[in-house]
Amino acid sequence: MKSAALYITTVLIWGSTWLAIEFQLGDIAVELSLLYRFAIAAALMWLYVAYKKPDVRFSLVDHGFFVLLALCNFSLNYLTSAMTSIAFSMLLVMNIVNTRLFFGKPISKRIYTGAILAVLGITCLFWPQLQQFDLSNGALVGLLLALSGTFVASLGNMVSVRNSRKQIGVLQGNAWGMLYSAIGLVLYVLMSDVQFSLNAPSSYWLSLLYLSIFGTVIAFSCYFALLKNIGPEKASYVIVLFPLVAVTLSSFFEGFEWHANTFAGFSLVLLGNAIVLTPTKQINAFLANRVIAKNGSVPS
Repeated sequence: MKSAALYITTVLIWGSTWLAIEFQLGDIAVELSLLYRFAIAAALMWLYVAYKKPDVRFSLVDHGFFVLLALCNFSLNYLTSAMTSIAFSMLLVMNIVNTRLFFGKPISKRIYTGAILAVLGITCLFWPQLQQFDLSNGALVGLLLALSGTFVASLGNMVSVRNSRKQIGVLQGNAWGMLYSAIGLVLYVLMSDVQFSLNAPSSYWLSLLYLSIFGTVIAFSCYFALLKNIGPEKASYVIVLFPLVAVTLSSFFEGFEWHANTFAGFSLVLLGNAIVLTPTKQINAFLANRVIAKNGSVPS
């Protein structure tokens, strides 16, 4: 039940951040918005650390992995667009491969099946945008950047799993990671031509608070706890579920119209999700009961 609550919370929050991000565009540079977001998130995390008082003293090697966590999950993989959503769904496959590569963990066939259904589902969901995709140099560069961002995020997931195996709590790992992310973003903004600005409407600041508190502090904490509890190959399925939440919200607030590809995409992703998260014993029991119901006897 704890993992289920973490799973649902992560999906709902990250699905809703798509709408909040729209209020971040136009008034202030994206890099500066990310800096504000992670500065607020880091401050909140360290205030909570000061309240809970966990041990936050770690080795230099651990701090190196905190920096990697900051780069991979909190800094380098923030991209948008339908094509990016499709590319980012490959996180499932990358996490499966990297989990096997870095930790030697065997992956069951149903995980691969669920991952394939997820990628097909996201492709169906964004099929109209795919039909308009132009194989120009700029578009290909964008796709490569999206895939690179996905690979970086997968490496960040592996770092989080490594930290958990070293008995580093999610709270401490996130606190250090978000602090290093904020510091890195400050250095990046100072070295770029981005001008600091606070001139934005109230909608920008309200959405920034939502993204900082819910989209960053709460959602990442839930997601990294899931990585620890159920493994990255299962936890990363939330990546293909939150576009479904975003599309559903868009149908209410932005007049998004559902078509055959929308229903097909939803069905494939949800079916894959059921396959990935249902324990093998329950699947076998269900199939056995179906055989008994059909034949009237226990299969030999």
